[in-house]
Amino acid sequence: MSTTTVTLVSVIDEGLGNSTYLLDLGDGQAMVLDPERDLREVRAEAARRNLRIAYAVETHMHADFISGVRELGETEGATVLAPEVGPRGFTVTGMTDGDVVELGPFRLHALATPGHSPEHLSYLLHAGEQLLGVFTGGSLMVGTAGRTDLVSPDRTIPLARAQYHSLQRLMELPDETPVWPTHGAGSFCSSAAGGERVSTIGKERSTNPLLQVDGEDAFVAALLASLGTFPDYFLRLAEVNHKGPVVLGDTLPELAALTTSDVWELVTEGAQVVDARPPADFAAGHIPGALSITLRPVFATWLGWLVDPDRPVVIVRGEDQNPEDIAWEAAKVGFDSLAGELGGGMAAWTGPVAAAAVQLLEAERCTTESPVTVLDIRQHGEFAAGHVPGARNIELGALAQNLIELPDGPVLVMCGHGERAMGAASILERSGRTDVRVLAGHPVDYAHVLGQELRVER
Repeated sequence: MSTTTVTLVSVIDEGLGNSTYLLDLGDGQAMVLDPERDLREVRAEAARRNLRIAYAVETHMHADFISGVRELGETEGATVLAPEVGPRGFTVTGMTDGDVVELGPFRLHALATPGHSPEHLSYLLHAGEQLLGVFTGGSLMVGTAGRTDLVSPDRTIPLARAQYHSLQRLMELPDETPVWPTHGAGSFCSSAAGGERVSTIGKERSTNPLLQVDGEDAFVAALLASLGTFPDYFLRLAEVNHKGPVVLGDTLPELAALTTSDVWELVTEGAQVVDARPPADFAAGHIPGALSITLRPVFATWLGWLVDPDRPVVIVRGEDQNPEDIAWEAAKVGFDSLAGELGGGMAAWTGPVAAAAVQLLEAERCTTESPVTVLDIRQHGEFAAGHVPGARNIELGALAQNLIELPDGPVLVMCGHGERAMGAASILERSGRTDVRVLAGHPVDYAHVLGQELRVER
């Protein structure tokens, strides 16, 4: 029997932890599965192969990013295939369990795998009678399965039970079947810690911890125990994707240059300032009240988590930071129209208030004889894996709502490298705290200076 060659390109968003798949259909056309709104790399991959994106497919209603299927449907004429969820705000071919679509030499077979979301579909990819693989979206993932608490608290356990049966259904596939998930390491939809993005049914059957437990109840308990917190913007983006996000077309996201007086006027009217520069630059001088969110792969996640989407946003960036990248990162999580950026960066700041500074210190300079509150703002799972004895843990995403938990006096903030800790310091500064220090490094560095070992929670 002849074997069909599959040209499948994974476009990975390291920050959101997601994979978008581009499938060459062999006739000058391509299918794209689970695309994000920032389509620059997907389009570049298609152009390199002289392919027109003819189909845009979704496995589920995404909550962690603005989907790109509507954009592809309306700007490139792609046929949008997605789970049936009732009327949407744009044209979609609704898919349900058992539906089959012919895509050139391939056949896409929808398989109901609810759990991560009620409508979730996986898609079997066939060429003739040959099973080439399965796109599992947020159902079966490498070493784990998609979280089930993104709809509502009362649906979490029923969806976890549905997830169990969905995984059992996928386990009916042959061991050699390639598994192509959308969510992976780095995604808040996943608890996976490894770096692998694809797998096989056989490998997951033998190594996935959630497939080693005995029965449905044990699976539910294990899945729910693996869930950490997630950004609250997840609770609003699914509806944006259902209605249909604004089509950007040729109106690409951008940052308009603003003068100091423009910025200050916006701030006095309620705008937020987001400083995207590295922690050291923010520490040296920033607009008072600015929120530090360093431009790096996870910028979109923290922007969506920490910034109010209903208030204008002004950006401060460094000369070497691409404004287009910042604007696209914002658009991925629903910030379509940023107010602009401080033209010329902080060097141009001449506002009515002087630039503020914060102490960014190496571990050797952080020790002090005076009492200091050590605040570790990492996710609880990171904290439990090893933290400075006596440190308090308030996750960055919850800090603004839990400031009352911190006693008065000096605060030393730490995370894994310094970026999140500087974000926390900016929140503390905005609340009126004046003696805030940030560890430039990992908690282990601080513990080493004190002659301590990190404490692990079992």
